[in-house]
Amino acid sequence: MQSQIAIPQKYGAMGLDELSRRIAARKDELGDSLCILAHHYQRDEVIALAEFTGDSLKLSQLAASQKRAKYIVFCGVHFMAESADILSGPDQIVCLPNMLAGCAMADMAEDAATAAPLEEISALTGEKVVPVTYVNSAAAVKAVTARAGGACCTSGNVRNVFAWALDETGGGGQKIFAIPDEHLGRNTAVAMGYSLDDCVVYDPLLPCGGLSARDVERARFILWKGYCYVHQLFSTDDVTNVRSRYPDIRVIVHPECPHELVQLADASGSTEQIIRAVGEGEPASRWAIGTESNLVNRLAKRHADRFIRTLSEAPALCAQMHRIDLPHLLWVLDNLAEGNVVNRVSVPDDIARDARVALQRMVDLKAVGEATPTRRRR
Repeated sequence: MQSQIAIPQKYGAMGLDELSRRIAARKDELGDSLCILAHHYQRDEVIALAEFTGDSLKLSQLAASQKRAKYIVFCGVHFMAESADILSGPDQIVCLPNMLAGCAMADMAEDAATAAPLEEISALTGEKVVPVTYVNSAAAVKAVTARAGGACCTSGNVRNVFAWALDETGGGGQKIFAIPDEHLGRNTAVAMGYSLDDCVVYDPLLPCGGLSARDVERARFILWKGYCYVHQLFSTDDVTNVRSRYPDIRVIVHPECPHELVQLADASGSTEQIIRAVGEGEPASRWAIGTESNLVNRLAKRHADRFIRTLSEAPALCAQMHRIDLPHLLWVLDNLAEGNVVNRVSVPDDIARDARVALQRMVDLKAVGEATPTRRRR
């Protein structure tokens, strides 16, 4: 867990309007030297003050393209700021408004704990195993991935990265080791036409992941036992309940959701794919969306001619994303304007060098534009 110094009390005493005005003034003062990036799961007031918004893939691409900005302030979580630092220029500085904004899923896989399993699994099979690591991971894990000939992925381009990993002209693998989200790996494998029997789960708390040589031999996809807690908040009962109330509703969920839920939905997709699907929907169409509530509520406001709700009755909020707020953002900008760099996220050169290889492969492999249909409408 990263540490965060306590910011002066005056920032917490300001109202949203004053904070917004002061941040806007600092943005004008810093001009082209500043670029604020914000993930879709951020609060509305943070989104309103960002130059660019997007999902992990889009923001990674944007970070790499910001050649003029001296300061990139990333309103997201720690692994995203690390990726921005790796992909941005050597003279650019990446700051995270609140260093406590981490990611529980990313914490489920550490570099030492992922390097050893690759050796274990390779020893159990004569086939080449290519790691594909979700961008929701620490930079050191991305570096391990690159050293093993693998690539990073996002939920938007994971299918294309899996195809690359299994292609003899790409990763050249016969098997994929998907780290750290088992649900994304399983749902993607099935969407590509593979069966659940082609997947096995590697539990890092058990010797050799709890897998036998026979398990590894029969599997095409070896899935690290990890998950996003936000997307585990949705259940198959939520789908049943929402359809009983709104028979014509379309259910679209994030592929980090459990497989049985994804199979009941009409489609699954990354945040960008969900945004596109809803945006292309007909006026008066109904949507139940299984992902973080800030994004769903924003879509409901943007498309007031449609009925849009979160799939669950209770909110599905990412507590880590919620740690980014206007007081912390203003505090960072005030310091930058005064020539002080605070909350800098800087990846060591040796790790960044290798992690950049895996990230660049991710950036080069395009995302799938459309959400993946998962249920035939009757």
